[in-house]
Amino acid sequence: MGARSAAVLGLVVVLLGACAPGCLLPRQQRMMQVRLFFGRDIPGGGMVDDATWADFAARVLTPAFPDGFTVVEGLGQWRNPVDGQVTREKSFVVEVDGAISAARVDQVSAAYRTEFHQISVGVTSTEICAAF
Repeated sequence: MGARSAAVLGLVVVLLGACAPGCLLPRQQRMMQVRLFFGRDIPGGGMVDDATWADFAARVLTPAFPDGFTVVEGLGQWRNPVDGQVTREKSFVVEVDGAISAARVDQVSAAYRTEFHQISVGVTSTEICAAF
């Protein structure tokens, strides 16, 4: 490859990088989105009812995510990594968008696991474009 071809190739790479997809709307910003999956069945019996969940949200979620979060009720399925048993249960899915601290996500997850004797709280994270 000659010097001229290398220069043209370099320019194409730079231009393609400049055309990489960005946020759809001009007012959107890149930020993190985290989803936490909280199973409602309590091992040994019982369920995290709406009142208990509301208390947990007020005591733990609100201080951890003061800028806000969204809660959606779900029905999930999960395979226990220890015994391989599949469990289907009602769940709460919490979505948090913005500047999110990994330490706070870990604290919320640990608090729920401890308080409701859970083996796991599912957590996913991704970069998104959003405007509020």
